[in-house]
Amino acid sequence: MNRIHHWIDGRSVEGRSGRVGPVFDPATGVQQAEVDLADVSEVDAAVAAAKAAFPAWRATSLARRAEVMFRLRELLDANRKELASIVTAEHGKVLSDALGEVARGLENVEFACGIPQLLKGGYSEQAATGVDVYSIRQPLGVVAGITPFNFPAMVPLWMLANALACGNTFVHKPSEKDPSASLFLADLLTQAGLPVGCFNVVHGDKVAVDRLLEHPDVAAVSFVGSTPIARHIYETGTRNGKRVQALGGAKNHMLVLPDADLDMAADAAVSAGYGSAGERCMAISVVLAAESIADDLVERIAARLPSLRTGPGTEPDSDMGPLITGEHRDRVRSYVDRAPEEGASVVVDGRAETERPGFFMGPTLLDHVRPGMACYDDEIFGPVLSVVRISGYDDGIRMINANPYANGTAIFTRDGGAARQFQFDVEVGMVGVNVPIPVPVSYYSFGGWKASLFGDTHMYGPEGVSFYTRGKVVTSRWPDPSTSTIDLGFPQNR
Repeated sequence: MNRIHHWIDGRSVEGRSGRVGPVFDPATGVQQAEVDLADVSEVDAAVAAAKAAFPAWRATSLARRAEVMFRLRELLDANRKELASIVTAEHGKVLSDALGEVARGLENVEFACGIPQLLKGGYSEQAATGVDVYSIRQPLGVVAGITPFNFPAMVPLWMLANALACGNTFVHKPSEKDPSASLFLADLLTQAGLPVGCFNVVHGDKVAVDRLLEHPDVAAVSFVGSTPIARHIYETGTRNGKRVQALGGAKNHMLVLPDADLDMAADAAVSAGYGSAGERCMAISVVLAAESIADDLVERIAARLPSLRTGPGTEPDSDMGPLITGEHRDRVRSYVDRAPEEGASVVVDGRAETERPGFFMGPTLLDHVRPGMACYDDEIFGPVLSVVRISGYDDGIRMINANPYANGTAIFTRDGGAARQFQFDVEVGMVGVNVPIPVPVSYYSFGGWKASLFGDTHMYGPEGVSFYTRGKVVTSRWPDPSTSTIDLGFPQNR
């Protein structure tokens, strides 16, 4: 059976812990590989390699760092199909979705290519007589990225592109469920000319995560995953003196007002609810439908679902692939099992797909859902879309703002005034207007509010550059030595 190893100090390193984890083909349910699970010493070796590489990489010119990013961009572009195939094989998402993931990750590398511009500081000449003041941003040192199973290529690129371009070195702990994409990225970075030791990969579980959070030589940690783990990452990392950005879970609402184009809204709900089998932190999982149009909208959504084909991600006519594991599929199904007992209606039932080989669950539509039901309150992270009927705009805003999650949201309307009021009123980090999945482009930053984000810095874009650097202000004077005197007074700017 194929064995997946770590990548430390520029080479593949076989695990020594004696522990391995299974890697499945989600489309068949058959184990296709096993991955080494790191112990503390292996994490320490990766951090030591990154620490040793940092001084030279930090001293590397901005032009040279940008050159590495440009080369990485070209290599990603040339190898996007191979990387997407790796994602599909281990995660299960359909190939077109995997290609889209790679494309969005590549955009972040393109942003990092502009690092000479992004790290420009400020300069004030003659701030006081003969005194100049200027600001610079410098890298932190060794930084770590802990990434989720649902985007094994894109999310690492959210982190590593800016981190490396800013002059840091990087230790990556990918999900042990689909670890191979991280090794492919390590190879591309090597081909791009990144020096040995600047990028390392350790596979593992809680042992590896906790060691990264405690290691004295790790300056910062970036994380994307569930809210309970994000809270643990943030609290443990900051307690150990680290800078932490930890993105958690979501329960994204789409508000549909009576004047909306209902065909457009139905298309958007299906696309955003069932793409990648609902395993997206930006998936729409709740449609808030104004009562006057709710029946019509539910009918239109339901009418679209029979045409969606659930099947292996490698088959070109598949619209939706399997879930990541059998355990997760069973958890998603349990919410549908409970829904009628709690008062919801199962309009379209995808549970029949769970009987086939692999970890499949068909698109499922629930109606008459209300807060307090498990299918509403919890992040299901699967192909289950819930419809909540509301009286109107104020009721919808109240419900969205009362939710503990605040990652993404959307409004569908033809009324520009209502849309503008929505973006003003709603307490959510990313907002779409007639756009169901408002993931920001690479030159903005990604992140939610409330229980969807722990820390005060969003991911990638300008805030990503800020997260991976720290500011320094230099005050300088080059006086004539003959004018030097002792002055114990408070410094003056006159």
